[in-house]
Amino acid sequence: MPEKNKPIEPKKSTSKAEWLEEARKARTNGMKFTSLSGRELDIAYTPEDVKSDNYYNELGYPGEYPYTRGIHHNMYRGKMWTMRQFAGFGSPEDTNERFKYLLKHGQTGLSTAFDMPTLMGWDADSPYSEGEVGICGVSISSLADMEILFSGIPMDKVSTSMTINSPAIMIFAYYLAVAEKQGVPFDQLRGTLQHDILKEYIAQKEYIYPPNESMRIIVDMIEYCTNEVPQFNPVSVSGYHIREAGSTAAQELAFTLADGFAYIEACIERGMDVDAFAPRISHFFNSHLDFFEEIAKFRAARRIYAKRMKNKYGAKSEKSWKLRFHTHTAGCSLTYQQPENNIVRTAIEALAGVLGGTQSLHTNSMDETLALPSDKAVKIALRTQQIIAYEHGVANVADPLGGSYRS
Repeated sequence: MPEKNKPIEPKKSTSKAEWLEEARKARTNGMKFTSLSGRELDIAYTPEDVKSDNYYNELGYPGEYPYTRGIHHNMYRGKMWTMRQFAGFGSPEDTNERFKYLLKHGQTGLSTAFDMPTLMGWDADSPYSEGEVGICGVSISSLADMEILFSGIPMDKVSTSMTINSPAIMIFAYYLAVAEKQGVPFDQLRGTLQHDILKEYIAQKEYIYPPNESMRIIVDMIEYCTNEVPQFNPVSVSGYHIREAGSTAAQELAFTLADGFAYIEACIERGMDVDAFAPRISHFFNSHLDFFEEIAKFRAARRIYAKRMKNKYGAKSEKSWKLRFHTHTAGCSLTYQQPENNIVRTAIEALAGVLGGTQSLHTNSMDETLALPSDKAVKIALRTQQIIAYEHGVANVADPLGGSYRS
């Protein structure tokens, strides 16, 4: 007979296998427990899921190789991510007004959307442009248009991202000419050209020239910016569109890194020193609804990139090992029904980007599945970032999920 009032010792499993044996007896709700990309998920994760040497070899500290936990030692304690809202519609005057509205409300960087004719290299008065001018972005056909677009905006004070690919060399020439007219030295210009043509062949299909010629133009641009516009990123290797076209998180990561490595190899073949240009190549990822999968994707991307840059391409500078990226919340996750729910979706995706260590972030507006975003929706999207940055507390600690056994 057990002794009366003797405390019962709680059951303690001595291994994950023993615990799983009990856990799998529990009732389930019948749902399929996989990531958004279809990967089977365990019930829980423990120290047995990581190697004993995993921390220093695969994770390390924030700001130290292989940068799994972030490219800066103190991350957002030192500098918040750049808050961008994708903007562009109608005439250059219309978009200039929206740019100023966003800057007035706390945006810290501009992100420029161009219309389809501009993306395909057509002037607004071309027969091919009929019905598309200013519809999905701003219409730019000339230097005069670009001057209007940046009228009253000090180009040396604001970082500018331009989502342009095939005609990027001309659009960038316009941008430099406007800066020159403003009296801004090229070495003070900060921003990013997308200019990722390989992604166009894979996903977005807005290519003009054959692959070899396109690659030559991109290498020319990288070489020019390295020498003349050293703070500008001449290429943003873009997985976002690959994900929007239907890829899984792993496929997005694989294709994006492969494209970036192709540009790096082309520059090395040109005879360029990898440490001279690699620090200015940036990346651009999607942040989808599967919160933990997205965070793991961002962290894995940094580790893969750092190891390949160091071990395969022989980069000697730490700046060349660090993968810097912009994050854009998932447009394909939004619905036109009950658009207010998109605010919640976007907030979750934005938080994943921040916890994944992004350097800049765009948050979608709730109504852009219906039309060009309204002023109110754009303001809410920007406020979402500001709440995460200044009220949520996640920016107070570098890589707060770094202790996760699923990392």
